[in-house]
Amino acid sequence: MSDVLLTIPEIDRRIAVIKENLRELIEQATAFSGAADEERTSERIADQEEELERLTKQRDELANKKS
Repeated sequence: MSDVLLTIPEIDRRIAVIKENLRELIEQATAFSGAADEERTSERIADQEEELERLTKQRDELANKKS
């Protein structure tokens, strides 16, 4: 994702979307069978987890600056 500066509420909204994406991907992973589907779903989950970590860190840094 881009390095555009976001506000804490914007970051929180993105985090909520990513958490929902992760929930849906995990549900899909349990429903699908086959190595190709599992690998693709695992990659998507990993991508979403990375973005969640990045946004959480950015939100924490912004919150600490305001303190």
